[in-house]
Amino acid sequence: MTKSEKQLWEKISQFNFNDEDNDFKFADRLARENNWSLDYAKKVIEEYKKYLFLCCMTTTGVTPSDQVDQAWHLHLTYTKSYWIDLCKNTLEKEIHHNPTKGGTFEANKFDTFYSKTKEDYRTFFELEPPLEIWPSNENRFSDIHFKRINIARNWIIKKPNLKQKSIVTTLVIALLSLFLIQATFLNDQVVGILFLIAIIVVLGYFSNKNNKNGGSGCSAGGTSGCSTDSGHSGCSGDGGCSSGCGGCGGGD
Repeated sequence: MTKSEKQLWEKISQFNFNDEDNDFKFADRLARENNWSLDYAKKVIEEYKKYLFLCCMTTTGVTPSDQVDQAWHLHLTYTKSYWIDLCKNTLEKEIHHNPTKGGTFEANKFDTFYSKTKEDYRTFFELEPPLEIWPSNENRFSDIHFKRINIARNWIIKKPNLKQKSIVTTLVIALLSLFLIQATFLNDQVVGILFLIAIIVVLGYFSNKNNKNGGSGCSAGGTSGCSTDSGHSGCSGDGGCSSGCGGCGGGD
């Protein structure tokens, strides 16, 4: 980094997201809204700061990971902190967050931006972007199908992967076997109890309640980025860097 770049990064790295009079901190809210552990949320915030720095450095375009995008979305709701404390007083430029236009062109553009973001990350910070927050391009633009739901009214059960499906299949076969042999060896009450236990085990095994690092995102999800290309939601006349935020389809 040059001297001026180091000075900017120093200001960003020391940026305080919290109102000292508020007991419910920015990291607390980010963790709650995404079903993350507090420690993971704090790590995402640090990566969000790096992303803000890269937004200021870009000459082509950058795109955040979905995790970083959630921090960005949340910060935008703290309007004074974002527009006054961050953009005006810290970055001295406006960074806008605008929807993607959709379609194949936009999807390819953001895929390229995301690759460039990770490349710039390595260049400026001389570190590898942590995979738990900056996943591969394939995962970044496929693992985005989030919905905002009321967990007081809805259960959340994680879909099984291939290995888990095998376990479920085995349990189903075992249950069917119990029903077939109940007339000979077991009474209906015993079979019912075993069936109930099996259902509880399956639901508990696949429950996403204790997910610490994944969690749910906002209903927007999708693709977003910061670009200096005025033809692609780029920097506006006021010197601010615009960005896109797309829907769950990854910009299609």
